[in-house]
Amino acid sequence: MPENTMFSPELFDFLRQLRRHNNREWFAKNKELYQQVMVEPALRFISSFATPLAGLSTHFVADARTTRGSLFRIYRDTRFSSDKKPFKTHVGIRFSHESGKDAHAPVFYLHLEPDNCFAAAGVWHPDSRALTRIRSAIVANSEQWKKVTRKLELEGETLMRPPKGFPSEHPFIDDLKRKDFIASVVLSEKQVCSPKFMRDFTAACKTMLPLVEFTTKALGLKF
Repeated sequence: MPENTMFSPELFDFLRQLRRHNNREWFAKNKELYQQVMVEPALRFISSFATPLAGLSTHFVADARTTRGSLFRIYRDTRFSSDKKPFKTHVGIRFSHESGKDAHAPVFYLHLEPDNCFAAAGVWHPDSRALTRIRSAIVANSEQWKKVTRKLELEGETLMRPPKGFPSEHPFIDDLKRKDFIASVVLSEKQVCSPKFMRDFTAACKTMLPLVEFTTKALGLKF
C-alpha cells in the first residue's frame, strides 16, 4: 500500500464479497480480513482527520474508539426491518458536533461503498423542534441562506405542503419544506484509495462547510 494511503482496493473487494455472502458464517470466517481492510484503516483515518477537522470547526469530534465513536457499527438493526441481512455492506463514518447524542446532530459524514462513495454534511432527519429552528433561521437570514445554497444542491426528504406557520409565498419555500438539510460530494474508489484522499475529503467538507455552519448556529450550538 502506498505511503499515506488509508484505504485500499481490498476494502471494496471485501464489501463486494460481503454483499454476495451476507451471513454470519461467511463473516465469521473473514473476521480477521474485516479488521485488516476495514476497521483498522477506518480508525486510522478518523484519528488522522482530527487535525483537518479542527481547522473546519473545533466543535466537531473525530472519535477513533472501536465502539460508540465515529465509526458506525457494521451490524444492522433488523428488529423492525423485513430485510434480515445481518451486515451493512458499506463503511459509515461520522464526525458529529460535540453536543450530538445521535445521528441527527450536525455532522460531516463519509460513506464508502462499492460504486457509491461520497462525503456528506448537514443535518439529517432533525426532530420537529430542530426543523422549526432551522426553518426560522432561513426566514430570518434569507440573504445568508442564499449564499449558503448558491453552490450546493440540497438533498433529502421534503414535505408536500408548506410547513405550518411559514409563508407559502416565501422565496425559499422549497427549502422550508425540507425535512433534511444535507448536501453531498461524490467520491470515486480511486480517490478513496489514493494518498491524496485526506486532502480530497477535507476539500469536500470545506465545500459543505457553510451549510454546516448555518444549521449548527440555527440550532443554537457553538461553531
